[in-house]
Amino acid sequence: MTRPTRAQLNELADKWLKGTITPSEKELLDKWYDLDAAEPLTWDDESEEQLAARLRNNINTRKNPSYSSGRRWQIPAAAIVLIALGIGAYLYVLRSDPPGQVAVMNKEVKPGRNQAILTLGNGEKIVLTDAANGEVASRSGVKITKTADGQLIYDAANATDDSSPLEYNSIEAPAGGQWQVKLPDGSVIFLNASSGITYPTRFVGNERKVQMTGEAYFEIIPDKKMPFRVESRGQTVEVLGTHFNIMAYADEKMIRTTLLEGSVRIVTDSESKMLEPGEQAQLAGNNLKVARDVDMEEVVAWKNGYFKFNESLESIMAKIARWYDVDVEYRDKPASDLTFSGKISRSRDISGILKMLEYTGDVHFKLEGRKVIVTK
Repeated sequence: MTRPTRAQLNELADKWLKGTITPSEKELLDKWYDLDAAEPLTWDDESEEQLAARLRNNINTRKNPSYSSGRRWQIPAAAIVLIALGIGAYLYVLRSDPPGQVAVMNKEVKPGRNQAILTLGNGEKIVLTDAANGEVASRSGVKITKTADGQLIYDAANATDDSSPLEYNSIEAPAGGQWQVKLPDGSVIFLNASSGITYPTRFVGNERKVQMTGEAYFEIIPDKKMPFRVESRGQTVEVLGTHFNIMAYADEKMIRTTLLEGSVRIVTDSESKMLEPGEQAQLAGNNLKVARDVDMEEVVAWKNGYFKFNESLESIMAKIARWYDVDVEYRDKPASDLTFSGKISRSRDISGILKMLEYTGDVHFKLEGRKVIVTK
């Protein structure tokens, strides 16, 4: 992609700030943001330090058009430094190191990667991270193959007859891990960090049923004769063929099921609701409601390799803790109305992300081993 000129960046940034940016212009900003962050953003007549200072000056003279009250960055440094002018420039500007430094004790914490443990029906455990690519197991005629890109594929073409007992497998992606599994029917499931799924090695009868914990994204192959069902924390999601995301971590107050395409039914002990694309079912205790104003990009950002934030610091730190496999200690409790917005690659070391959050000066971090200490 051709590097935009400084004048073009300024013009697009101004439009974003004023809320007048068009969808095509926003797409251009997003494409620029998604370029490789390894290449520094510099200009012939302006150093990174000068660019950072100019951006901060521009930022402080405007109000973020998206927010008008509360502490949702009335000085929209987080909206610009973290959403990065929409252009990702913050990834490069911060190489000159912002005023608030993340104190790093011991070694840097690296981002998560493809790692998981497969448990077979006989109890045998296979560490997929260490297993060689190719066939990792074969039971009852079902061949299980590991690919180089972190996917497990089930081939049940030579499985024994339907009368034999079903065998169940489980995959667990630990904190700092992720994995994909392609089920015997061709459906694909993406597992986020600290997540797991249990499923039969072949599908028989009148349903395809799996159980999950944590967070997973589903791409389900249609089969009207054998609907797909996902059980998680007191709810069942019934689908024929669709794409959806379920966030059901045990430490989260709410289960969020978000539909991207197709249709699903959310069933609890007391009620059920149908979802249309773009809607999200929110289950808190026995209360099930449907939200329609949902940021789809934010929901599936993890699957696409980045974080997209528009939430409280504690919520953000929960995501960081899972992906980087760290503990978070709050020496100072963050204000309840302290909210960050932003977008950043999940492939960066943890200090890079903490610097982004620390940039405005309202929060500071100290990294000791695998512990992140949060202070004001």
